[in-house]
Amino acid sequence: MRDRLTDKLYGAGWSTVKKLPEPVAAALGRTVADVAWKRRGQGVLRLESNLARVVPDAGSERLAELSKAGMRSYMRYWMESFRLPTWSADQVRENVQIKDTHHLLEAIDSGRGAIVALPHLANWDLAGVWATRTLGIPFTTVAERLKPESLYDRFVAYRESLGMEVLPHAGGSAFGTLARRLRAGGLVCLVADRDLSASGVEVSYFGETARMPAGPAMLAQQTGAALLPVTLWYGDAPRMYGRIHAPIEVPETGTRAEKGAVMTQALADVYATGIAEHPEDWHMLQRLWLADLEPRTSPEGRS
Repeated sequence: MRDRLTDKLYGAGWSTVKKLPEPVAAALGRTVADVAWKRRGQGVLRLESNLARVVPDAGSERLAELSKAGMRSYMRYWMESFRLPTWSADQVRENVQIKDTHHLLEAIDSGRGAIVALPHLANWDLAGVWATRTLGIPFTTVAERLKPESLYDRFVAYRESLGMEVLPHAGGSAFGTLARRLRAGGLVCLVADRDLSASGVEVSYFGETARMPAGPAMLAQQTGAALLPVTLWYGDAPRMYGRIHAPIEVPETGTRAEKGAVMTQALADVYATGIAEHPEDWHMLQRLWLADLEPRTSPEGRS
């Protein structure tokens, strides 16, 4: 029952919100965000806890302001995503401004291929539309399998309608397909700032240990593609900005795992800089740091 309701709600979003005038959709998003923030649900509390690590000197009032702004940013992502299929190439070109695009263009033009790795900042789907509609560069990405299956199918169809090739995250075939796309000189885009699996690479993130996916660094090592961190942030709606950072090079020495750890830490460092500059646009409403995953013992001795 809950899965069917979730699917229907997202379906209503895609079918209804895209028909609304942009100011109406934006106002709706702010209203939904403010209601969710006032209810102080699990996602809001987790966002606030995560932001406390990003802005360690913030008091309770500042954290509340940031979490409220963060929920508005998060709902803006959804309102935009529901409406993205209606955006024209001119709208994307006018409203999305990405700095240092030469890093990406040089990698693609050389035939080397490129891996763009992003954190959960602002709207990564809109950045993908910018790549396909403004630069004319198609790309391949992966999508985590969602429940219900019908909801996952909606996400795949939605992203494919925006010009992306979407592979399922589950199973081992995705990595091989990504590697083939890169060896052919193509572009792969991955959201890569959270991995709670045993295969995640441990990194120092805002002074504490977290895990991030090994995939981007492994792909760069195996294919020779450029590994490009990208950070995004919102301006006044509907503007979004971003930066393509300099490539992270493969270290000359060390084992494959050691090289991957160094490269993944370099990604984390770039992400941390972008998040610290625009914490309200970091949409991390889930657990991230290992300390939050470990059972804690209460003063009474119960975990």
